[in-house]
Amino acid sequence: MAGSGEHPSFTLAYVPGVTPDKWVRKWNERVPEVPLRLVQVPAAEAADVVRDREADAVLLRLPTESTGLHAIPLYTETTVVVVPKDHLLATAEDVSVEDLADLVVLHPLDDTLAWEQPPGRSAIERPATTAAAMELVAAGVGLLVVPQSLARLHHRRDLTYRPVTDVRQSRVALSWLEDETTDLMEQFIGIVRGRTVNSTRGRPPAPAKRERPDGDGKTAAVRKSTGGNRQSGSRARKGGKPGRPRRRS
Repeated sequence: MAGSGEHPSFTLAYVPGVTPDKWVRKWNERVPEVPLRLVQVPAAEAADVVRDREADAVLLRLPTESTGLHAIPLYTETTVVVVPKDHLLATAEDVSVEDLADLVVLHPLDDTLAWEQPPGRSAIERPATTAAAMELVAAGVGLLVVPQSLARLHHRRDLTYRPVTDVRQSRVALSWLEDETTDLMEQFIGIVRGRTVNSTRGRPPAPAKRERPDGDGKTAAVRKSTGGNRQSGSRARKGGKPGRPRRRS
């Protein structure tokens, strides 16, 4: 964990399907003195890994129970239906919920889309995991609707997938404890948000230059902006004393 011991490190957890590689590369370029450790965690345990301080931050899918956590949405994933390659839907460019209405759609226990009402007809039993559901799709038991990254993660040669146009989508977010936005956390936030290496976000602002005050309490900068000690009108004479008005002849 960051800040523990003499050699700080940063632990990033992530759920299956999320690929943090590009951000890890940026971290290694910008903060080479602090090792970044990756830990893959089940989607259901993602938020608790941060709450239990087993990781400094986690890349998870929304919605999630977010009490005590910050969450920055990073991107939205396409939702797809996984089908056998010889299935009729494999010939379509995309699929609607109506297309799935009369088909068996598997709903694994580790589902990440938080359906109010899953599409299609329910199977007799819910598979324990998305991986197990993929096996059932290959066996012809039913279809599976998941974020595209999970379809890629569990890719099989005998399966394919198509976008589903009118269902909820998964959002991937960076999450961490509300009261633990450390300097290293700010560094990682800057990386995932695409800030440049010269960005001042998260760093203390440079102290403002203080001018030495003159005897009258005004700084040199103030004197310069107001014309210094010059006086205007009839009092603008040498020595600062008022002059006598000229008599009119």
